Amino acid sequence: MKQKPWSLIAIVIVAGIALGSLILSLEKTVTPVEGGLGAVQADGAPKDQTADAPIKGPKGGKIFTTDDFSVEVTIFEQGVPPQFRLYLYDNGKALSPSAANVAITLSRLGAPPQIFRFTPEADYLIGDQVVAEPHSFDVAISAEWSGKTFRWTYSQVEARVAMPDAGLANTGVEILTAGPAKLKPTLMLPGEIKLNDERMVHVVPRVSGVVVSVNRDLGQQVKKGDVLAVIDSQALAELRSQFLAARKRLDLARGTFEREKKLWQEKISAGQDYFAARQGFSEAEIASDLASERLRALGVPPQATRRGGNLTRFEVRAPISGSIVQKAVATGETLKEDTDIFTVADLATVWAIITVYPKDLGIIQIGQQAIIKATAFEAEGAGTVSYIGALVGEQTRTAQARVTLSNPKRVWRPGMFVEVELATEEVQVPVAVSADAIQSVRDWSVVFGRYGQFFEARPLELGRSDGRMVEVLNGLSAGEQYAAGNSFAIKAELGKAGATHDH
Repeated sequence: MKQKPWSLIAIVIVAGIALGSLILSLEKTVTPVEGGLGAVQADGAPKDQTADAPIKGPKGGKIFTTDDFSVEVTIFEQGVPPQFRLYLYDNGKALSPSAANVAITLSRLGAPPQIFRFTPEADYLIGDQVVAEPHSFDVAISAEWSGKTFRWTYSQVEARVAMPDAGLANTGVEILTAGPAKLKPTLMLPGEIKLNDERMVHVVPRVSGVVVSVNRDLGQQVKKGDVLAVIDSQALAELRSQFLAARKRLDLARGTFEREKKLWQEKISAGQDYFAARQGFSEAEIASDLASERLRALGVPPQATRRGGNLTRFEVRAPISGSIVQKAVATGETLKEDTDIFTVADLATVWAIITVYPKDLGIIQIGQQAIIKATAFEAEGAGTVSYIGALVGEQTRTAQARVTLSNPKRVWRPGMFVEVELATEEVQVPVAVSADAIQSVRDWSVVFGRYGQFFEARPLELGRSDGRMVEVLNGLSAGEQYAAGNSFAIKAELGKAGATHDH
């Protein structure tokens, strides 16, 4: 009876020793893998597993560990294009980057696999290619270290939206194919509407005097010959008096000449009297003509000047039909003959003055077709380039060009800002996409490529555009499908998914 408890104790001790031995043997066979990563078998043969949730390493990248060997994968993009940088560890301690050979294979939607080779640099291995955006791909890592081969895989998704074909009809998204296209590119330049200087007149009185009345106001329409203002001018009175006196002397000289001519022809008077009368008549005629021209130069009809009339009244008349765009005169004001009192402009045509940057001077040409668009409201007009400035401004570093624009309905008002669209020569490009397919994601201009049931952003390097199609220089190949039409719906879905830029 006393030996039974000791037998039980001996059995428990033996069982404990056996269980401990089993645990130790298991630990020696397979090392636990952090983050659920793959392991290498005892004979050194590689064993592939997928990393469901790789943990972050000391450098902030994804770290993969089998046995005591680890590889940390980072994508470095501070001041350089995105590049793979790998860090090696043995039992948590940093290894020399030359201690192992590593290769990475990237698989993207709609693209062939991309293999990265690595060379040592500083304390890391650097990839031989740029890691293009978006960083959405399947990654296969292969490493050779200490006679063993290690493999890991992981997936990284960015800027991708799942949308089955059945859902496309509801969103209004249209699928197009990138390919060659003929573009008629346009050049967009800023401009401003200004008065047509060739149809604008600054009105001056041409005689000094006092303003008696002002008959037109700012903004009014006038016709050629309408009275704008009336001036009481002593200077005009003197000219009219001189004209009347010259006409009187001309009449007297004519009578004397005709009488002497008749007497000379009848041989009653001497020839010298006739010749003197003829000379006096010629001189009086010249003086009368000179007085008449002085009045005509002021716009005063000589025949309207008569004795007994108001010799001081001067009417300032509109020289052209148009609108009064400036007024600087008031009743009772004393004016000089060169005072600018009105500006009359014919607004039936205006100028669109274009700001031309030096890089565009080789594109713009005389006679080039131009579309003028208002920036403040919906208005559009057409014209041709009629002038290109020969100088570049010292302050603005730009030149000016001009389009004469018809303005029958007075839509174009001087001072308005406009955009000027200039058509250039038609060009053939190898790859182009619809302009309405381009969206903005982060700081990229993208289209959403279609790959099976997925749309994924493809950052593009864009070239020329005609407003309808845009040339693609890089980022999408001919034959690839992309979302057009209501592509904003895909961007909205991407926002809902809360996609992150995680390396």
